[in-house]
Amino acid sequence: MTSAIETKLAELGVTLPDAPAPAANYVPYVVDGNTVYVSGQISAGADGLILGKLGEDLSIEQGAAAAKQCAISLLAQLKAACGGDIDRLGRLVKLVGFVNSTPDFIDQPKVINGASDFMVAALGEKGRHARSAVSAASLPFGVAVEIEAIFTIK
Repeated sequence: MTSAIETKLAELGVTLPDAPAPAANYVPYVVDGNTVYVSGQISAGADGLILGKLGEDLSIEQGAAAAKQCAISLLAQLKAACGGDIDRLGRLVKLVGFVNSTPDFIDQPKVINGASDFMVAALGEKGRHARSAVSAASLPFGVAVEIEAIFTIK
């Protein structure tokens, strides 16, 4: 049986990668009842880590693209948490986005919109969520964006 969510992702030109392995002493997700808490996913694409600081060497559009890559990794982790059946998704509850930015950069929400817009495009109403978008003086490995998520599953 074909996954409805993965079919929609394919229409958007996205194939979920294998869930990224954690980079330190933590687990990539925790399932507690019907809630899945996904650890922060850093901006990475086919060519490796997406590095840089918003307000210094990355545009808002580049930051939003990096946030979208985080969202793709979040969905890959969700799929792993669901034993491969991502259609068990109940809904995306919340995103918390961290943007590697200069002290005077104020457009963190526009950057994290890259993830939010993608989640709604991919998941429809189940992708509408609460959210935080905050600045960080730096992020692991110098990445541009890190995003964590809370999902419910069936």
